[in-house]
Amino acid sequence: MRNRAPISLLALLLMSILIAGCATLTEPMDPPRVSLEDFSSLPSEGAGPRVQIKLRIQNPNEQTLNIAGISYGIELAGQEVITGVSKDIPVIEGYSEGVVTLDASLQLFQVLRLLASLGQTTADDLTYRFTAKIDFRGLIPTQRVEEEGQITLK
Repeated sequence: MRNRAPISLLALLLMSILIAGCATLTEPMDPPRVSLEDFSSLPSEGAGPRVQIKLRIQNPNEQTLNIAGISYGIELAGQEVITGVSKDIPVIEGYSEGVVTLDASLQLFQVLRLLASLGQTTADDLTYRFTAKIDFRGLIPTQRVEEEGQITLK
């Protein structure tokens, strides 16, 4: 009977080299910069109010962004009032930008809660939060984008 320890050690060494090699295939990436370009209402399709959001996505990297899909949400005063997903995203070349059009659903009950809470406050500002999860084709890891700020009401 042969000693299998050298074969197991060789297999472990080869697997370690393979895993280390795969880890170097993806370059570190800065997250894309996302800003709101336009926001408008769409005709209702029976399922509730719909809005169209245009986002400007800037690619601060050398690699082309071949986006498989985006999942996103917008909160106002802590209430998630808009959610949506999209898979029809144009390719954004390295060190360039593009405008992405997204159709989203208005969360009617959340909007009603928001309006009720706004009626009970005297705040001059409204906090907003935009979150997005961007999935890429290929070996680029998923990126999460978040932007927060204040909207002046007066």
